[in-house]
Amino acid sequence: MKPAPLLVYTVLRLLAFLVPLAILWFFFPIFREFWWLAAIFAALIGTSISMLFLRRPLSEASTVIHERRQGRGDSARQADADAEDSVLDGAEGADARESAASTDTAAPAEPETKA
Repeated sequence: MKPAPLLVYTVLRLLAFLVPLAILWFFFPIFREFWWLAAIFAALIGTSISMLFLRRPLSEASTVIHERRQGRGDSARQADADAEDSVLDGAEGADARESAASTDTAAPAEPETKA
C-alpha cells in the first residue's frame, strides 16, 4: 500500500525544518542561547531544501487535494441544484394555482385616470 502523498510531504517538510534546527542547536553553542535565531535559520534552510528537493511530493499532494475537492464539489453542487429545482418547481405550481384561483374570483381592476 502506497502512503498518502499529503502525509509524505508533511513529514518531509517537518524533517527539512527539524534536522537543520537540531544541527544548529547541537553543533553551534551560540544557537543554544539564541534559540529564536536558530529557528529562523532552520526555517530558511528548510524552505530552501523544500523548494529544491520536494517538488515531486508537493505536486503529488496538490493533485490529491485537487481531486478530492473536485469530487466533493460536483456532488455538492448537484445536490444543491436539485434542491433549488424542486423548490422552484413547487413555487411555480403554487403560483399557477393561485393565479388561476384569483382570475376566477376577482373582478378586473379599473385603471386609474389622472385628472
